[in-house]
Amino acid sequence: MGVPSVKIEAVSKRSASLCVRLRIDVCPASSIGPGKIGLLEHIEACGSLSEAARELGMSYRRAWLLLDDLNHAFAHPVTTASIGGAGGGGARLTEFGRKLIAAYRDIERSAQAEASTRLAWLLAGGVQEPVRGSTRRPLARPVSKR
Repeated sequence: MGVPSVKIEAVSKRSASLCVRLRIDVCPASSIGPGKIGLLEHIEACGSLSEAARELGMSYRRAWLLLDDLNHAFAHPVTTASIGGAGGGGARLTEFGRKLIAAYRDIERSAQAEASTRLAWLLAGGVQEPVRGSTRRPLARPVSKR
């Protein structure tokens, strides 16, 4: 298993807060993050991959690829699908899929709490909001070869 990456974002000087975005690499070619977990949560809520994709503003193909990646990354599938019929097809989370969501959200809450505790000093000093339209300059200029 890979090491989870933690991204810390500061909102603004007035309302500075930390936001942890957690990604867990489960193998070299697959990871679990907020996008895939959000997709699973929407599938659970509406019972349809296409509806979940619409609600998230992503293409059906993108949603299908994310779901396919999850279903092939583990020994157990995260969803089951039903084909067509009078009411159309659908998708349902498996018990494994529900456990995956719960575990991810639990780790995410723990990481958020830990980051907030350990980095409170960072926010106490104030965080500057970047100027819109500006680009970051490199720390040092590259040496030109003449």
